[in-house]
Parts: sequence; C-alpha cells; structure tokens
Amino acid sequence: MKALTSKPWALRPLLLATALFSGAVAAQTEQLNQPISKGAYELAVSQKDNALFLATAQSSDGKGGTVFRLDPQSLAVKQSINTELKTFGAAINPQTNILYFGNTVNGSVTAIDASSGNVLNTLVLDGRKRSETVRPMQPRQVAVDVKTDRVYITGLGPESVVWVVDGKTLTLLSTVPNTGKMGTGLAVDADAQKVYVTNAEGELVTINSRTNTVEKKQKIDGDNAHFFLNISLDTQGQRAFLSDSKQPQVLVVDLRDQKVIHKIDVPESLAVLFNADRDELYVTHRKAGEVSIIDASSYKVKRTVKTPGLPNSLALSADGKALFVSVKQPGSRKEPPKNPDSVMRIAL
Repeated sequence: MKALTSKPWALRPLLLATALFSGAVAAQTEQLNQPISKGAYELAVSQKDNALFLATAQSSDGKGGTVFRLDPQSLAVKQSINTELKTFGAAINPQTNILYFGNTVNGSVTAIDASSGNVLNTLVLDGRKRSETVRPMQPRQVAVDVKTDRVYITGLGPESVVWVVDGKTLTLLSTVPNTGKMGTGLAVDADAQKVYVTNAEGELVTINSRTNTVEKKQKIDGDNAHFFLNISLDTQGQRAFLSDSKQPQVLVVDLRDQKVIHKIDVPESLAVLFNADRDELYVTHRKAGEVSIIDASSYKVKRTVKTPGLPNSLALSADGKALFVSVKQPGSRKEPPKNPDSVMRIAL
C-alpha cells in the first residue's frame, strides 16, 4: 500500500486554524469576567477555604447588603450571605478566617465567619444621627494585624480618624484622631508595629500600633496637589505605593525617610496592590477603564488590561497567581446602571 503524504501547502490552513483556536483559548484562560450584582465594592480571599468574597451594597429586600462567596477559578457564586447593613470595605484575618466588612453608610463594621458564612457581630463605630450640623465619620478601608488580631478601620471626615477594634470580640479598643482630611488609604506593617494612612491633603500618616498614636504626618511630594486614595506596602523593602486620584502617577515612597523614590507614569489611580512573590504592582485606573501590571523593581508597566467597566478593588488568589478585580458599571443616582457589576479574574 502506498504511504499517505501531506504537502506543506496543504497543512498551512490547518496549522493556522489550530494557532488561532489555541490563541483564543489562551485569551479566555488569561481573563475571565463574571457579572455578579449591582453595588459591588471590595474583595477578600480566604486562603484556608480557597474562596473569594465580594462585598456589595445590594440585597434582595433592598435594605441591607450581600456578601458573595465565589469560586476563585470560575467566579461562580457558591453562597450569598445576607447582611442587615450594606457592605463596602473588606478584609480578612487569614489566621482566624474571620471576614470584616465596613458598613460605610451606617458607621459600623460587621464580622463574618468565612467558613460557615455566619454573621458573627456588628459594631457601631459612630452612632451619631446625621443632621445639617452633624456629619458622622464614615468607615472606608479595613485592614487586619494578624499578630495582634486587631482590625483597623479608617473613619472619613474633614478631620479623619482610625478605629482600632478587637478582632475576636469586635469591641472598640481605641480611636486614633488627627489623620487628616478624608484619610482614606490604610495599610498595616505588623512586624514594624506601624499603621499607615493616606489622605486628601497628600500626606502619609504613620501610627504607632503599640500606643495607637500618630507618630508622624508627612507631606509627600512637596506642595503638588495629591489625593492619595490607597496605599500598599512592600514591608521587606520598606516601600509604600500610593495611588493618586489627582495626578497621573503612582508614587513609590521610602518608609524610612518618607522620600519619593520614583513616580510611575500611569493614569489617575484608585486601588493599588503589591505582590511580593512576583515583585509586581497592580493598579486600577477607574477613569481609564484599565488595570496596570507593573514591575516593582524597574517600575515599568509590563501589561495593561482593559476592563468591561470601571475597575474598583483588587485581591490576589491564595497562590498569588491570579488577580481579582471588582468592576463597576457606570451610572448615577438619576440614571443607575442597568447591568450588574462584575468580578474579573486575570491570570498572572
């Protein structure tokens, strides 16, 4: 029997089709976007349960909020946890596997067991009734010190505060005043016993977590206008990365002398997250509708990922090989978004 032979020109269409199919599959694997719910805000990952949690300010009855437990691979909803209050900021203690959610419009914080999904307790941080003359502090960012099991929450106002809460009993231990106008950004260095806050006045505020007092308020980058919305730390290298809503850049600051090391040229930014394992920095650019993946040594942008909406918050997978992004849909009070917000998974 004569052997079958294939001519090179006959194989080209097949090879091209195979390459195109493989490229399409790779693109789908690298990025996944899953609509979840309106009112989506921050994310937290349970390493113990390998689960992703999304805080939202929406619920079926229209009164409280819902925390969604998602599969970190498919982003499918595995559990819906109803909360009496709307949830915004999110953090988790990986040692105790307890989630903490800031209830911004109600001046409180809620604790949830990540494994069971049971709501454990809610603590009112500022119970004053809003009026023409009274503006209660509004919780925004939440961070956990795993060594002390303390939860830190920024309280926003013309003169902001940081609340210090016992993570086990959910009781208020201390209120740190004088963190500046709209002190939004928050990060904890448990080893150095420091807590850092950024604000609308372009300041970096250093809090001593042993004494719960402000050690230093440093204006960063001179008199240039900045609103540092968020902060992420490289604790080993003693660097801070500051996102900025007023300038098209992310500032890299040396925490030892609080001098600017570098200005990374990117669009105005919202969330910022440092990945020590990969020495990478991730930044959301809400107005530009994209996420930057940055080399944290050279400070060069390695990759830009477009998002199907307004990228909001960030979280890393348990193995550090995937980035999660909450993506909001554009809208206003007069014209609310018609479609639900989503969560995006980006392979690193």
